[in-house]
This record gives sequence, structure tokens and C-alpha cells, in this order.
Amino acid sequence: MNRLRLLIKRVPNTALFAAAGLLQVVLIATIVIDRAGILREGTEITLQTRPVDPRDFLRGDYVQLRYQISTVKLGALAGTPIAAKHVPVFVKLAPDVDGFYGAVSVHLLPVPVSGREVLIKGRLDGGFECGASVRTYCEWGDVTYGLERYFVPEGEGRVIESARNEGKVSVVAAVASGGRAAIKRLVIDGKPVYDEPMF
Repeated sequence: MNRLRLLIKRVPNTALFAAAGLLQVVLIATIVIDRAGILREGTEITLQTRPVDPRDFLRGDYVQLRYQISTVKLGALAGTPIAAKHVPVFVKLAPDVDGFYGAVSVHLLPVPVSGREVLIKGRLDGGFECGASVRTYCEWGDVTYGLERYFVPEGEGRVIESARNEGKVSVVAAVASGGRAAIKRLVIDGKPVYDEPMF
């Protein structure tokens, strides 16, 4: 440990600052490249948004989004003891006749999909505290997917929130093979209004 401290003391401060700066650039580049990979190679799905409580106002320059798949029936998990709060879950989605993806089933581990089905990874943020003596999963649960905020140009959030609350907003998301998802496009009344750039 003392040798390491002596070695660090010998390195000029400018070199340490440069190394710290380079590390930050590498971390940011990794995040951007990972997101671009999801957008470029992920399976596209269309999600219908739901109105959000009108007391939940636009904060900053993003719109709060909630989806039909935000509240899901937990199926086989319901009534079983919970492993932990806020557990990662995998939600199997399939398109309906209008092309919007809806929840088919919820699982603690990845499961096979077929046809146009997609497996999206989320986190169970509600519906895990049922049962009197032993906490069990409830019949329904609230799941977040990392798709709940969409940043928009300054001053345009109120119009989008109004359209969202009228049921006119949908989202095209890209889902990678591991279940991670990212918003690719915001659609109002069937017309694309914002496309997420790759970089």
C-alpha cells in the first residue's frame, strides 16, 4: 500500500488530471455507444402511453411517460414469496391488432420468445408487498423500463403532455436481445415528431 502511495506521489499532477479526464471520456463514450447499439440493432416495438396524474407536471425539459405495460398482471408470480423489493423482471410482450405491444407474462428470469414476441427487462416498483405474515407478490405490479422520461426541446413539453393525456402519444422503442430498451421515436397522432439521434 505504501509503495502505491509513493508511486502516485511521483506522478505529476497534470498526468493524474489527464488520466481522470480520459477515464471520464471513456465512460461517457461507453454509455453513448451502448445506447446507439440498442437503437441500431434492437427490435422496434410500439408502445401506447397512458395519461399521467395531472399533478405530475413537466420538470425541466422532459415529459413523464407511462405505458399500458407499466401495470402488468403478475400471473404465476402472484402469491409467491418475494425475493426482494424492486427486483428485475422480464416482461414478454406481443403486438395487438393495432400494432401496439402489450404484456403477455412476467418472469424473474429470461424466457424464450417466438414470432413477433419481445422480452423487455424492467424493475418491479410496486406489487411486491401482498400477504399478511409473509410478503408475497400481488396480482398486479408496477414495472419501470427506463423509458419513463423523454427529453424534448425547451418549451415544447406542455403540448406533448397535453397530447399524452388525450391518448394521442405513442413511443417506438428499440429492445436489445438482453431486454434493455431505449426510446427511438416519439409519435403524436400517428406522426413521428421526434427521432432519437444515434449519437
